[in-house]
Amino acid sequence: MTTNQYSRLFKLTAKFLKYFLLAIFGFAIAYILSMSFGALNIVAVLLPFAGNWFSKLGILLLCLMTTTIIIESLR
Repeated sequence: MTTNQYSRLFKLTAKFLKYFLLAIFGFAIAYILSMSFGALNIVAVLLPFAGNWFSKLGILLLCLMTTTIIIESLR
């Protein structure tokens, strides 16, 4: 195996980062659209749950990125 090939962990981290950023972008669009249609009460109820969910996933992503960086630097 040459060092130019990406490991499975690196591919997993990149895919997780891609979908995490897409989810945040989609949530931001949904938030803006719901504000424009007057559904602010529903968003106010869901925002703490979504914020908690995104913060936990973000911490998990940071740990995964850190692990990937350490393992890739040791290769």
